[in-house]
Amino acid sequence: MDVDDIETIAVLGAGNMGHGIAEVAALAGFDVHLRDINEEFVQNGYDQIEWSLDKLAEKDQLSDDEADAALDRVTPIVDLEEAVADVDFVIEAVPEKMDIKQDVYRELELHAPDHAVFATNTSSLSITDLSEVTERPEQFCGMHFFNPPVRMQLVEVISGEHTDDEVLDLTEDLAEEMGKTPVRVRKDSPGFIVNRVLVPLLNEAAWLVHDDVATIDEVDATTKYDIGLPMGAFELADQVGIDVAYDVLDYMQGVLGDAYEPCPVLVEKVEAEQLGKKTGEGFYDYENGGADVPADAVREDVADRLTAVMANEVAKLVGNDVADPPEIDDAVMLGAGYPEGPARMADNAGIEHLYETLSDLYAETEAVRYEPAAELERLASEGEQFHGAADEDAGAVAAYENLAVEIDGHVGHVELDRPHRMNTISGDLLDELEDAIDVLGDEDDVRAILLTGAGDKAFSAGADVQSMAGSADPIDTVELSRKGQQTFGKLEACDVPVLAAIDGYCLGGGMELSMCADLRVASERSEFGQPELDLGIMPGWGGTQRLRHIVGEGRAKEIIYTADRYEAAELEAYGFVNEVLAVDEFEDRAWELARDLAAGPPIAQKYTKRAMLAGRDSTEAGLEAESQAFGQLMNTQDIMEGIAAFTSDRDPEFEGK
Repeated sequence: MDVDDIETIAVLGAGNMGHGIAEVAALAGFDVHLRDINEEFVQNGYDQIEWSLDKLAEKDQLSDDEADAALDRVTPIVDLEEAVADVDFVIEAVPEKMDIKQDVYRELELHAPDHAVFATNTSSLSITDLSEVTERPEQFCGMHFFNPPVRMQLVEVISGEHTDDEVLDLTEDLAEEMGKTPVRVRKDSPGFIVNRVLVPLLNEAAWLVHDDVATIDEVDATTKYDIGLPMGAFELADQVGIDVAYDVLDYMQGVLGDAYEPCPVLVEKVEAEQLGKKTGEGFYDYENGGADVPADAVREDVADRLTAVMANEVAKLVGNDVADPPEIDDAVMLGAGYPEGPARMADNAGIEHLYETLSDLYAETEAVRYEPAAELERLASEGEQFHGAADEDAGAVAAYENLAVEIDGHVGHVELDRPHRMNTISGDLLDELEDAIDVLGDEDDVRAILLTGAGDKAFSAGADVQSMAGSADPIDTVELSRKGQQTFGKLEACDVPVLAAIDGYCLGGGMELSMCADLRVASERSEFGQPELDLGIMPGWGGTQRLRHIVGEGRAKEIIYTADRYEAAELEAYGFVNEVLAVDEFEDRAWELARDLAAGPPIAQKYTKRAMLAGRDSTEAGLEAESQAFGQLMNTQDIMEGIAAFTSDRDPEFEGK
């Protein structure tokens, strides 16, 4: 079965995850049967979908017609036989209890069509054990969405012991049809990827407090302000639910052993029903202000211990062939909001150092949770890293956290490499981009720059507001604007042609970045806009100036003042986009055009750019720059090569001399 053959999906369970998955499927154009055990439950789930779609329409993320059409595709049903009799794909999202799920599959097996694929949304339970109560274990897999499904990008696609590869391929294709990013989990391992990394980290945070090694403030300050996670470990435990973390650990302990024994601190909270935000109290009191993590309580030894435990879980996943380091990093960044992946974080901290940290703790405490994994020991002994091979690409010219920079022939390729954040632009990315422009500018072989965004969702969805917002000091925000203007200006003024190849969202600061290119091509699925005024701000990285030079002042004011979204074809008509390409032709054509630019006469291109920039505000200055440059070009070897090639009816081979 191909993903195009899937017309109707049954979602079993109308709770938070179930109705969220149903909404995602309906938005993707599938007919959805939403089923729960009684009318009240299923109607509540349906009402939640209606509420969510209305909110999306209010925020102009959908039109009213699109919201109504999605809701019309959802049918609430109580009778299981009716819900699954004619479906192609079933996603189960009932309570996270093995016996409850197995009972559902025993009944489901009686009524679902033979061709239907069964997928469980379990966050940690065994895919194999669930599949074996059915007569179709080869058509059974995990399809783990993250909460809330409408907003979260990741879907873990998990293989059971019996799952056919074709079923995994189909499930990944389905996730992509739903606008999600699938990451394959090759083996049925408790916790899969994200929870396998995240939950032991939360458990270790609790052990640090239990053993009087550190306070809650010190642990959360370290995880938030040193390790750089989105929130403190105890903040996160309260957010996801302490009982959820406990249940995952309890299950993992039963399967994998005492290395995953839940810390008594977690047990006490669960027994006291202090489960976090949902009960009003957990590690923090949410009826009296909630978490207030002090930035001055960071401890290096706590960071080492937590990072070492995290690295050990990554090593177990890699060593047991559950997933590779890039897959693990992608999953944790997408599913847990980490600014960079745990494998990369371990590499940065030093594998040997982390291995020694664990070894010392294991020798000191004899606690099995500190026993180093065989893969971590191997990496440390051989002086390797999780990403060792990936950093040795022949074309790479520099190593960055937020960019991938390489030279391919005469083309310097700069890729915004934050797909988990829609390639949004952070302060760190601006620093790296400025450096990359300098590095490529110093390379004589580079005669054109190709600027792209990683993944297929966005060239860049704008500024990373989450990392930049919150400064109460106007001076800081003024400097942020100047920093972006300076960096983008350096790209605009570099001596070689710059091509921006845009696939997906190109919004806000991302669109301002693309304005610094000499040419812009876009896939037909790309979407443009300057949404700043809707946020109560304005373009701050040159958009108020550069856009009017490209499309004219009237069009520029329209784009900025309305804050509307524009399709690629419309901006091609405005003159902003030079060429709109079919998605399957986009990458090849972008590289073809970049190589054509790189084959041009380097000196003439440099002076052409300089003259055009000089004439932007003063035609007289531009004309003077043009005449001076024209005179210099008449004495180059390139002009002789150009004339010779023209008279010989061949392509010129310019050397920039």
